[in-house]
Amino acid sequence: MTRAEPTTTAPDGGGEGAPAWEVDLRGRLGPLARSKRLRMERTVLEPGRRAAFERRERDGRHHADWALFAAVEPRPGGASQLTMRLHYGGGLWGPVLERLLRDEIEQAKPRLLALVTAGA
Repeated sequence: MTRAEPTTTAPDGGGEGAPAWEVDLRGRLGPLARSKRLRMERTVLEPGRRAAFERRERDGRHHADWALFAAVEPRPGGASQLTMRLHYGGGLWGPVLERLLRDEIEQAKPRLLALVTAGA
């Protein structure tokens, strides 16, 4: 994600809606790059426990589903565990590139964990 800015426009283009953000996503896999702008609306909020954000565009067209789910669970010793799940309901660049992207995500997990726990 390269940018996220709050927006208050409802999905139908008028009035105040649920909290939402215009989000720019950018990905690169070797020489291939792709960027996408999404309107992500917060659809669930239980402070300190869970939140969900789902794509809710306001242009009247059909778009692939995007959803981000986050849950926080208490752990012994006052620690917490954050679990995030991202769902994309569209096709990316075909099965070969989707498999490469999945491999990149798996390789990035240890780096993300090290980054998050470095300050703990």
